[in-house]
Amino acid sequence: MAQIQALVFDAYGTLYDVYSVSARAEALFPGHGAALSQLWRTKQLEYSWLRSLMGTYADFNRVTLDALRYAVAALKLDADEAAIAALVGQYVHLTPFPEVPAALKQLKPGRKLAILSNGAPGTLNALVQNSGLAPRFDAVLSVDSIGIYKPDMRIYRLAEERLGVARENIGFVSSNCWDAVGAATYGFTVFWINRLGAPLDLHGRAPNHIISSLDQVAPLLGPAP
Repeated sequence: MAQIQALVFDAYGTLYDVYSVSARAEALFPGHGAALSQLWRTKQLEYSWLRSLMGTYADFNRVTLDALRYAVAALKLDADEAAIAALVGQYVHLTPFPEVPAALKQLKPGRKLAILSNGAPGTLNALVQNSGLAPRFDAVLSVDSIGIYKPDMRIYRLAEERLGVARENIGFVSSNCWDAVGAATYGFTVFWINRLGAPLDLHGRAPNHIISSLDQVAPLLGPAP
């Protein structure tokens, strides 16, 4: 393995549990919390890819709102604007996965750490601050500065340029297989966190390492540079 001088992390689903919104969804729509959160996330990703393909970029806040409105309509839920706002507001209060704070602390010495996310800058920065993880990161990067969503190759180049580290010396960590494959295709050393034991997506280059939690990254890196 090349010497890893920087680690770049996806945010949603990797550091933060996007399905932690299900508790609020269940409180607002009893019996429908899990289904709503799952369909919401599915459409959120779908809309980001469609907007990239169509050249109709809108920031992730808009994508998230549109996906939620679709999910509510598809499930035939009676949702007023207060309920919609309450659910969208959860995106600055997502719960980190349990191992994340300690794992980031272990990875930090001697390496640059950054987030590279589809998230809109304001929402993303608020989430990182609210979770108490901001001191761990040297940069929080959003696709918004490029105007297209991952896995477009220009997004991975953004991390390389902003951190001043060559791609062969960057480790990329994501729990989204499509994102992991995109980053591997770009040339990063990739750690795919496969929490659910899913099969590998069969497009692009396979991730270098398949693990089940963030705390498994450090033993694969060796000493910090």
